[in-house]
Amino acid sequence: MDTPDILVLQASYTNAVHADAIGLLLNHYAEDPMGGGHTLAADLLQQLPAELAKRPHAFSVLAFVGGEPAGLVNCFEGFSTFACRPLVNVHDVVVMDRFRGLGLSQKMLQKVEEIARQRGCCKITLEVLEGNELAQSAYRKYGFDDSVFDPDHGRMLFWSKSL
Repeated sequence: MDTPDILVLQASYTNAVHADAIGLLLNHYAEDPMGGGHTLAADLLQQLPAELAKRPHAFSVLAFVGGEPAGLVNCFEGFSTFACRPLVNVHDVVVMDRFRGLGLSQKMLQKVEEIARQRGCCKITLEVLEGNELAQSAYRKYGFDDSVFDPDHGRMLFWSKSL
């Protein structure tokens, strides 16, 4: 069996092929139960690349297999006050169902790490649903683990408040 042609790159939000891929892949994630199970509005998906481009600390990594959009990681640079250095937060990770098993998440995370190192970041963070064991396994395989500042005080929790 032939090895599929895999391309992993940092997306250009002004590139029409990349912009379309971002919308297609993010919607695929949103439709998955781990992404909420709902289709995103077409106008939102169309506006997303331009909105991301307005944010200088945002970047996305795309994977293509045989020229087809196959994976996406959206990231945002933050800042660690304790390290006085930037950090990268992985916000979305998606691999199209038909391309799973090709190691795309690992290849995309490797590209994220490369970009983070180029930016002088001290760490990469991400959130994962407690019930998403498949994603947890992929992240642990790449070296992620529970965030702990002081073991005496337990794991860090990710909380949110909708506005």
